Amino acid sequence: MDEETAALAGVIGARVRQERLSRTWTLDHLADAAGVSRRMVVNVEQGVTNPSVGTLLRLSDALGIGLPALVEPPRPAALRVTRDGEGVALWTSDAGGRGLLVAGTGPPDVVELWDWTLGPGDRHASDAHSTGTKELIQVRDGTVTVGVAGDSVVLRPGDALAFAGTVPHSYANPGAAPARFSLAVFQPGVGTDPGSTHREEHRHG
Repeated sequence: MDEETAALAGVIGARVRQERLSRTWTLDHLADAAGVSRRMVVNVEQGVTNPSVGTLLRLSDALGIGLPALVEPPRPAALRVTRDGEGVALWTSDAGGRGLLVAGTGPPDVVELWDWTLGPGDRHASDAHSTGTKELIQVRDGTVTVGVAGDSVVLRPGDALAFAGTVPHSYANPGAAPARFSLAVFQPGVGTDPGSTHREEHRHG
């Protein structure tokens, strides 16, 4: 891991451990609740792994705190400003793609705001999110093909799309230049239903 990734892994690990211990949960309890291995929980808490977005979502759901609270240090101020370039990079690709979480709210109704870049030929797939999740996307540069439950639509700069995130979906860049889009994800009832978790290995978006 590079220095930035290692620092983020440390922040995430400390927060997961803090939240787990505050509930007096064992490692096995959190692993079972999140649907991940005990070894993965240990590695995350120790900051020695760079977990996928799917793993982070499973852990944040199980703890009932939402993804933004898991990856961002606590900031008590009423106004929480994220300056340009300060977003948390939770997904990268060899083609230069990046998924930056730039803002978010706490539970129970969690809203995430993302700044996504897809390199030429990039494709990012996501399994179904938890019940009630909705997504909004607006393309800023390039062309993005969005696939939702077997259907697909091509979006160009300025185009927007709203859809339920409770079905498998994907974003792809079929062009020769990078594509950039803004993504908002609304996930209601985080922490209020212990049985409400993300299914499969969900990589956000």
